[in-house]
Amino acid sequence: MAAFVLAWPGAIAIGLSLGLLGSGGSILTVPVLVYLLDQPEKLAIAGSLAIVGAIAAAGSLPYIRSGLVNWRAVVLFGAPGMVGTYLGAWLAVFVSGAFQLMLFAFVMLAASILMLRPIDLEKAEAGHAAVPRAIWKISLDGLIVGVITGLVGVGGGFLVVPALVLLGGLSMRQAVGTSLVIIALKSFSGFYKYQDVLAAQDLTLDWEIIALVIALGIVGSLAGNLIGNLIPQEKLKKGFGVFLILMGGYILFKSVPGVL
Repeated sequence: MAAFVLAWPGAIAIGLSLGLLGSGGSILTVPVLVYLLDQPEKLAIAGSLAIVGAIAAAGSLPYIRSGLVNWRAVVLFGAPGMVGTYLGAWLAVFVSGAFQLMLFAFVMLAASILMLRPIDLEKAEAGHAAVPRAIWKISLDGLIVGVITGLVGVGGGFLVVPALVLLGGLSMRQAVGTSLVIIALKSFSGFYKYQDVLAAQDLTLDWEIIALVIALGIVGSLAGNLIGNLIPQEKLKKGFGVFLILMGGYILFKSVPGVL
């Protein structure tokens, strides 16, 4: 019961960040599972992939119905991303949970840079729309982001959306919708492989917690969409960027001694 109570604020925060910013929810999931619910690192990363995948899949449905998913980009970016995520989950067998958390902290700090010094995607969209994109660049980027997803359990929306605009030549709305589909596919691919990782360490997922976080995350995402219309996006991004620096620093502080 105590775990359920602790899961509520964290799950709502995950959904709110997704609704407010279009990304960032997945980067909160692992800390919620590790620090609020006291789950082992590898179990938290596996659970994060299930949660992120489900929320992204639900969020992609309106975009699919509106025809705002570029299926060519899903194949070119998403298929290598699924391979990369599977590979990242396989690599997780060979590294400690503390190392994964340390890497996760560096990903958080990278995300904070994008939040504090955001890429002007609207300008990039206008300036790059007519430029043909090399297929290998799109696929390589998808593979790299996929490996990160599999290793640390983040969906990578803060990396996928800029890549789809800058490398894929997509509009912002298409990039967001396509990103959600790609994140769902990558997350489920990594989650599938993580079953071997968990079995090797005799770890069992808490499906009640996962279902609760998914449900509250979806509700929080809907609320975030409504609130987001009332608050300037730049202020939200900068505030979230500062939060990521603080959280990333805390995770580094906690995880580095375990690596050393």
